[in-house]
Amino acid sequence: MQPESSNALPHGLIEPIESLLAWLDLERGLSVNTIEAYGRDLRQCANFLHKRGVDSWTVVTPPMLAEFSAELAKADFARSSQLRKISAIRMLAKHLVREQVRPDNCAELLKGPHNKRKLPAVLTRREVEALLDAPSRHNPLGLRDRAILELFYSSGLRVTELCSLDLQNVHLDEGYLRVLGKGRKERIAPIGTAAIKALRGYLTLSRPALVKEDTGSAFFLSNRGRALSRKMIWVLIKKHALTAGLKKDVKPHLLRHSFATHLLEGGADLRAIQEMLGHADIATTQIYTSLRSEQLADTHALHHPRSKLE
Repeated sequence: MQPESSNALPHGLIEPIESLLAWLDLERGLSVNTIEAYGRDLRQCANFLHKRGVDSWTVVTPPMLAEFSAELAKADFARSSQLRKISAIRMLAKHLVREQVRPDNCAELLKGPHNKRKLPAVLTRREVEALLDAPSRHNPLGLRDRAILELFYSSGLRVTELCSLDLQNVHLDEGYLRVLGKGRKERIAPIGTAAIKALRGYLTLSRPALVKEDTGSAFFLSNRGRALSRKMIWVLIKKHALTAGLKKDVKPHLLRHSFATHLLEGGADLRAIQEMLGHADIATTQIYTSLRSEQLADTHALHHPRSKLE
């Protein structure tokens, strides 16, 4: 069951989708990638309906959507993809009611697969130290990379947040950043002492050597004087993880997970961690308590004198 083109879709199916996507952009401020994913999901559902003789969302029934959900379950889609597609349909159904296209919510009873959420991988503190120590201290790119890694681990940033960081949003004297996160929501992120030191070293000894005539206000620069891309960040982290001898698949988000987990282990309040990570829902942050519980159970099983009794 593959997503298909919307070229042949009737107006009654495609226009409400375009209306919802515009609303998600203008009213909700969702990212381009998220909106495009929802668009593909909804066009896939629309193609499914069209092949069954449906030419408008006004005549879609709950059993039709339940059949689509069942087809997703049979196809080779990850659970997360199935859940996203069902979520997109629910949003469209609410949008149709909001825009008075139809009086009822045709997806109100629509169910997706049970989401067995995978616990995130994290680095140990020793692995973090090895990674942070991997970049060179003797050239501009090494100092830049050290500052990037320190900031990822110190502030729990997403890779897109770090890429979009501007000079005017970094307040080293006060020890915080202004971060533009998901949904274009701004938050304050603290910077630790080690990260502040690395960032000062970058600003003093590295960034001036990377500046070109057309350089803007981006905080972290490539050797061409441009803002770093997501891909460049991924590449440099992979390179330093290899230098550090780490066996794990180290990605930017792994440092974010490690940041949150190590804060929780140190006794930080879950609500404070939620705020620092920029999570809209505390349930998203609570996954770290599950991870912590699993680690405690492993420790108990390994060390408690009565855990090994037969």
